[in-house]
Amino acid sequence: MTCPRVSVLMAVYNAESYLQKALDSLLCGQTYTDIEVVAVDDCSTDGSFAILSERAQTDSRLCVLQQSPNQGQAVARNLALQKAQGEFVMSVDADDWLSADAIQSAVRRFAEVPDADCVVLRLLQHWERDGREEFYPEPLPLTEVLDGERAFQLSLTWQLHGLYMVRRSLHQQYPYDTSFRLYSDDNTCRIHYLRSRKVAFCEGIYYYRKHEESCTSAISPRRFLHLEANLSMLSTLRREQVGDDIITMYDEVRWQNYVGLVRFYDWHAASFPKDERERIAKRLRQVYDTFAKSLPYPLFRFRQWAGAQYKKHTT
Repeated sequence: MTCPRVSVLMAVYNAESYLQKALDSLLCGQTYTDIEVVAVDDCSTDGSFAILSERAQTDSRLCVLQQSPNQGQAVARNLALQKAQGEFVMSVDADDWLSADAIQSAVRRFAEVPDADCVVLRLLQHWERDGREEFYPEPLPLTEVLDGERAFQLSLTWQLHGLYMVRRSLHQQYPYDTSFRLYSDDNTCRIHYLRSRKVAFCEGIYYYRKHEESCTSAISPRRFLHLEANLSMLSTLRREQVGDDIITMYDEVRWQNYVGLVRFYDWHAASFPKDERERIAKRLRQVYDTFAKSLPYPLFRFRQWAGAQYKKHTT
């Protein structure tokens, strides 16, 4: 098996408590050694940049960049992607880590499935609070190989998660969407899957640290950025001129997300400032009108219900 270089992208923001473990798993713990780690410190206010700088002095495979002001994970990852030299690319969060065979296992699958553009790792969720670990459900055997459209379909409901290695050429064609701060990686992995010739699986494990209160689960107005992420993905699909079946498939998922956010608004809007409530309510009404009226949703009844919630929280 040839040994192509693998570039690992790492966006770092205030991760000093976890960063050493993440770097150790990449620079010391891998059975595959032809790697580079491109880490971008996103204007951390703790000791993260110092840790990266000190580590880079002793290991030339670590390239450290710094951006200021803080611009978010997507911008940081794209900066790292611009510097990446490897044939294959993967992202590892600064608080996560990999099994020793993760990179070698993924590279091996690329060799075994020459037309694969993505290789998906196994995902082991690690709960920070009590150390409990659990594999994310795997819908298919590791020997399975999917076409891109099937992988995209499974990713819509996260039957297929988004932790994988991808050909750099494909990733550079579809970098991270920087128009919003959250959920960018959701869109990125889905378009990578859709535009892959084949998507394969490997035995390597990605250890995903589950925090008690993450940005995507907190009771915060930032949750409504999911609306913008979904609209951005819809625009991407239309720009890519995909078939109506894929648009309809995505809109069904987008609708479920929308309904969930309206319910979230109903439950938690009282905890937001009044101007924030009004802004969110206005945006919910605007996004509502982006759904095709021909889709099989109970739109009229939902419009009445949503209208009642708007009045409830803005008057």
